[in-house]
Amino acid sequence: MISSVVPKLPFIDKQKTIDFYVKVLGFTLSSDYGDYFIIEADAAELHFFHHPKLRPAASHFMIYVRIDNGIKDFYQKLLSKNVSMLANLETKPWRQTEFALTDPNGTLLTFGQSL
Repeated sequence: MISSVVPKLPFIDKQKTIDFYVKVLGFTLSSDYGDYFIIEADAAELHFFHHPKLRPAASHFMIYVRIDNGIKDFYQKLLSKNVSMLANLETKPWRQTEFALTDPNGTLLTFGQSL
């Protein structure tokens, strides 16, 4: 049966994308196959594929990243790295504390922690 769901996200500039996810968000590059690579952080895994014609401003790719704890510290860490936020840290009616940003390819990343 299904054991997990792993997003496949597009990238235009491979090194810029790796730098963002590794140096800014704290993921680790675990596999690199040229036009396809995999990064991991704790139990999370993301796959990336080369999409040279992607227009970041017109991208409709998005994922929700659950945080077990420490979302406020993580948010502050990203702000200290001058990461631009699409949505600031706030508590939502669905009992999540969330914030959102976009990666260099226009993918919307929403980070959330349960209350």
